[in-house]
Amino acid sequence: MADGIIEVSKKDLGIDKKMKNLLLTGANGFVGSYFKKHYNEAFKIKTFSFLSDDFEALCLNGIEVVVHLSALVHQMDGVENESEYERVNVTQTLQLAQKAKKSGVGHVIFMSSVKVYGEESDTAYHEDTACYPLDAYGKSKLKAEKALQNIEDDSFKVSIIRTPIVYGYGVKANMHNLITLIDKIPILPLGGIKNSRSMVYIGNLCAIISAIINTEKSGIFLCKDEETLSTTELILHIASASDKKIFLVSLPFFAFLLQKFKPSFYKRLYLSLEIENSKSKKTLQFSVPYSAEEGIKLMIHGEK
Repeated sequence: MADGIIEVSKKDLGIDKKMKNLLLTGANGFVGSYFKKHYNEAFKIKTFSFLSDDFEALCLNGIEVVVHLSALVHQMDGVENESEYERVNVTQTLQLAQKAKKSGVGHVIFMSSVKVYGEESDTAYHEDTACYPLDAYGKSKLKAEKALQNIEDDSFKVSIIRTPIVYGYGVKANMHNLITLIDKIPILPLGGIKNSRSMVYIGNLCAIISAIINTEKSGIFLCKDEETLSTTELILHIASASDKKIFLVSLPFFAFLLQKFKPSFYKRLYLSLEIENSKSKKTLQFSVPYSAEEGIKLMIHGEK
């Protein structure tokens, strides 16, 4: 590692030498920008933005795979605009897929979410777990999944990736807030939490996207780090990677107050959300290239 930047070889990413022509949506987003940067030598990548490009003018001639990452993401502030989720996550997804199929594209990969299953649970979700989404975001993702599966046939494959929280260098939202909290406050009332959370480092997620492209497999796929972490373990890993001293104390009354006044924060800090993806790994013959500890270090220091 030089100047805090960790170098990763193309071999480590499991990149195939075969060049396929891809259309990538959401290329300026968190996952899309990483994929474009790290896989631009593995695939011929064309990008499209629903925000700034003309959909009617989009030409898909010669495109073999559409990787659809563009989405209206889950709103952590609890504000739910069902019509906007429907427009972005369902209508635009189906329009793109139909255009791709009509243009002769043979494969579409859709980025979904574990929110299609529901909320936190003591039982691990797997590829075949029944889906009962509770919020507008999860419902829109599941509706988009079904719309894509309805137009799938022998000449048009559909691959769906359901992810838990995705983290990495430049992450925003809750993970960014937690990193900032650890950086500024040396004592936190988050010790002794025994929950179990699945997460996925962005490098592991993009590696499974690459594996799906190269193997041309269709179906439902789950991607996660091999390890699950409790909230307490996650904080300790972040503090260690950041070279910060942190003291964690257990305050049951703090948990009670969160549960009463900030239930969404309580769920994410104290409850479990775990996925089990042995079926996905077996189908793709896939192993994640990064451990959770490595992923957290890369989240803090960056990756070249």
